[in-house]
Amino acid sequence: MSKTTIALEAAVAAVIAQMPRAGTVSSARNRHNVDVAFGAILKLIAPRIRHFIRQYGLVSHWEDAEQCCAIAVHRAIMDYDPTKAQFTTFINWQIRGELQSLRFRLMTDQRPSAKKVDAVTVSLHAVVSNSDGDEATLESALEDDGALARTEAGASDYLALAATASLIEVYVDQQRAAGIEQLRKRPRPKRAPRAEPVDHAEAMLRQPRTRGLCPLELDKLEHKLARDKEIVERRVFDVTTLNELGTETGVTKERVRQITKRASRGIAELAGAHPRFAMMAEYRKPKAPAARVRRAVAVAPVSILPALGQAHNTLSRVVAILPDARMSPIAGDQDAVALDGVTDAMLADAGGARADAPVGSTRH
Repeated sequence: MSKTTIALEAAVAAVIAQMPRAGTVSSARNRHNVDVAFGAILKLIAPRIRHFIRQYGLVSHWEDAEQCCAIAVHRAIMDYDPTKAQFTTFINWQIRGELQSLRFRLMTDQRPSAKKVDAVTVSLHAVVSNSDGDEATLESALEDDGALARTEAGASDYLALAATASLIEVYVDQQRAAGIEQLRKRPRPKRAPRAEPVDHAEAMLRQPRTRGLCPLELDKLEHKLARDKEIVERRVFDVTTLNELGTETGVTKERVRQITKRASRGIAELAGAHPRFAMMAEYRKPKAPAARVRRAVAVAPVSILPALGQAHNTLSRVVAILPDARMSPIAGDQDAVALDGVTDAMLADAGGARADAPVGSTRH
């Protein structure tokens, strides 16, 4: 045997010796030794691998061919039997089989069935010409410009539906806990005392959350929660009308409106408090309105005193009221004399004020 064959046999024996037995787990040291021995095997048969890659016409797919040869080496080590043949003979057939399989996958026209129909392998990167003489690749012709947008929209819708379903489940669980707590607060009939002793610690471990509650009341609660969940899903997160929900669920429109209003408030609080739905709570926050700049409006000063230049604030004339003719002559003469005196005094006062005060002064 040659030195290469002897080295291969020793490396393969080292790999097989480090393999874990059935029912055991290999240690880190064993895995390291296996990797070192496997690398030595690949280094020893590297010339043979290059020869077979050229022979099968896979030079343009060199990296894929090397990966297939590494897989062939691993399978050969797992199935190797030293009593039947040497490893150099056994590995040749494994490498040939893997490379032949790779060639059939890459070049479908090499298969016998493809040769019967004259099939030809066409690369998506090959440049072709259309009827107008423009050159383009098949990959560019098959590319869908809207595929990425549709994929992102579908993924977004899926995540939104999943988040909505989780949020509704959390809300229903909260309502269920509140309903069970209300049922516990209701007065219940007293039970007859039990004769045998009871292990309270074991009983507390075994009893469910609804232990001691009426099954009929629990069924009513579950039925109500299922109905409310359907209403919330179809009204809050869908476009179902009140008339449709009232007809299908047997609930009045006003009651549907109350259920959806309470659910909207509760779900909004859950989204803001629960860390799982923090992103949904951020979308709920309204945007701050832009601050409006108020323009300063010039306001004329207002005085509490009357305007001096207005005509209605200036004394213009005095009218004397004559006495009634039916009055006695003596009383009439006395009143006329008195009135004339008052009139003269007022005229004198007004004339003096006009002489002393500036134009536009007021005198009442």
